[in-house]
Amino acid sequence: MDEIRVLSPTGVCGSGFVEASFEKALSQKPHFIGVDAGSTDPGPAYLGSGRTAFPKAAIQRDLRLALKGARRLGVPLLIGSAGTGGADGQVDLVADILKDIAAKEGLKFKLALIYAEQQKSYLKQRMREGRIKPLHPAPHFDEAAIDRSEHIVGMMGAEPFIKALQSGAEVVLAGRSSDTAIFASVPVMNGFPEGMAWHAAKILECGAAAVVNRKTPDCMFAWIRKDHFVVEAPDPGLRCTPQSIASHSLYENGDPFKLIECSGTLDLTDSQYEALSDTAVKVTGSKFIHAPRYTVKLEGAEKVGYQSILLGSIRDPFIIRQIDDWLARLDEKIKARIQMIYGDELKSKDYLFHVRVYGKNGTMGPLEPVKEIRSHELCLVFEVTAPTQEIASTIAGMTRHQALHLPIPEWSGLITAVACPYNHIDRGAVYKFNVNHVVEPGDPHEMFRMKMVDVDGTREKRIAA
Repeated sequence: MDEIRVLSPTGVCGSGFVEASFEKALSQKPHFIGVDAGSTDPGPAYLGSGRTAFPKAAIQRDLRLALKGARRLGVPLLIGSAGTGGADGQVDLVADILKDIAAKEGLKFKLALIYAEQQKSYLKQRMREGRIKPLHPAPHFDEAAIDRSEHIVGMMGAEPFIKALQSGAEVVLAGRSSDTAIFASVPVMNGFPEGMAWHAAKILECGAAAVVNRKTPDCMFAWIRKDHFVVEAPDPGLRCTPQSIASHSLYENGDPFKLIECSGTLDLTDSQYEALSDTAVKVTGSKFIHAPRYTVKLEGAEKVGYQSILLGSIRDPFIIRQIDDWLARLDEKIKARIQMIYGDELKSKDYLFHVRVYGKNGTMGPLEPVKEIRSHELCLVFEVTAPTQEIASTIAGMTRHQALHLPIPEWSGLITAVACPYNHIDRGAVYKFNVNHVVEPGDPHEMFRMKMVDVDGTREKRIAA
């Protein structure tokens, strides 16, 4: 093959894409379609809980179009990081969606399921062998942290995708994976230079995010060749420029020239970007440097408690001028009230009371360079995290009353300080990421289990008829 054509419908499955763009891309005859379906961007809750960041109906819509398009052309469909976090249950959830689509549309295909969730015994063994290494910054990670984890996944590289395709898979549904591995796998499998494959994959994994005038999540198309690749969005109203493509290497990376993958590092030091038209860019000079040791990044989440929140706003200029002092006195009041109710049963280390102040530094916290409050009102988000939902809810309830009537020197008697549009909201379990490490496996496949499934939606459709 002298060329591999690749279609990426969207940056993340469930965010949507324009169907007309997708149809135009299909007319360009891609050799495969790749879909990134997850991320750590929405936080640890989805890996911890097993829920999906996008609603099931949104995921189903995007997968239906992608699956039908791939089967119409008879090309592979590769899906990575299924269900947001890429845990085993999320892979199975998305697999059920695919099977349901196949039954309704009368589709038949060989499906490879690749599981990325790690057995705790395996991780403990690798830790004892000294084959789990921290990245920077890394939390303390030991066997106790492994035991506390709800789920720990490994971020697979291109090799499991290649193995699935070589095993005859027409649709590959993978757990947590490198976003770029989804798109680099087919070119690498076909012997294309890895610098071209991985760099094109980096642009493709976010769909049309690398255009200069992005209006909505949409498709991106690439032509990967032996000494260069070309990228262009199917929508003629979207433009790729040398700057927009070059700058995309900064996205989610600390170094604009070095992007680390399981098997090595994509080196963009000598990459050149050339405008072929008002909408297409040609890239040359990208290299891939193989690592001396293959590594797989770990992502894990553990439950830290249960949370309740309260929303309120303050418009009184006297309180706004002294908001830091007012919050400090509120904190003292809440702690004293907790002591009255729970005594020594609930210690200060067992719960967290935190207030976010929007209009002051709610977005950046202590990093906010603007120290003067310039807004006429403030939005306060009161957060309570505790060992049980009942305790969190109790503290949130008392917070509303304490904040509502907390006085300031300028006002005497009973005041109403905070306007609350709702009573407090119980959020349920909350989670934190608890690992930022890599494993040195024996080979690229040992951490990832694969299962082949024959999906025959034509049979279900005949029975339904």
